[in-house]
Amino acid sequence: MKAFSLAPSAALVTGSSKGIGFAIAEGLHAAGAEVVFHGNTSQPDTLPPGSAFVRGDLLDPATPAQLVTAAFAAKPALALLVCNAGSFFDKDFLAMGLPEWERTMNLNVRAAYFLVQAFARELVARQRPGAVVIVSSTNGFQSEEESTAYDTSKGALVMMTRTLAQALAPHGIRVNGLAPGLIRTPLTTPWIDTQHDKRRHYEKKILLGRVGEAGDCAGTAVFLLSPASSYITGQVLVVDGGLTVGQIGRM
Repeated sequence: MKAFSLAPSAALVTGSSKGIGFAIAEGLHAAGAEVVFHGNTSQPDTLPPGSAFVRGDLLDPATPAQLVTAAFAAKPALALLVCNAGSFFDKDFLAMGLPEWERTMNLNVRAAYFLVQAFARELVARQRPGAVVIVSSTNGFQSEEESTAYDTSKGALVMMTRTLAQALAPHGIRVNGLAPGLIRTPLTTPWIDTQHDKRRHYEKKILLGRVGEAGDCAGTAVFLLSPASSYITGQVLVVDGGLTVGQIGRM
């Protein structure tokens, strides 16, 4: 169905050297987009044909604008953006310090905000419509133990999706969100594979009975960036296998 095709657009996906970001970037490529991958260290061993890679540390306040400039230079047809880069730096709340808090907010929130701003400025200058997906988390709706800063940052991304959708609608730029639940990534795999009781608890709570894979997020991102969702903006789609639907889960 052509409504789900991303051709001939190009997309920048931050934090796409691995995990959910890499899966989303591959999904956008499969849907017809040329993709600019991003990481703050080395690029993936293999990239889809026609793809580009840009490097940048999003903890640096100057990086969002630099990254957008580099992405437009690599792919002048750029009209799509996925703000996926983020991480987890929490300790127990009583042990949390200002450095961990600021690192969380600077990477998870500040970088996304100014990436969208730099991207939107370029589109407006080119009089080009576009679409943005901000990757938050089910932690933006439900709290988790020893995750106070991370949860706060993801809640901020939920509201950022809504307020930027309102700010950019007059410019023909749609902004939507994607909120993954428990997904197997390089960050979560170590405890998923070792804390068996915790994993089984999640598998009982998740209605579909399994931990998600990074690829489970790709189709949602394609939909939100495609013409198929051309009348959708300011929404956050939850991709969690039903984790947040029931109160208790299977006994």
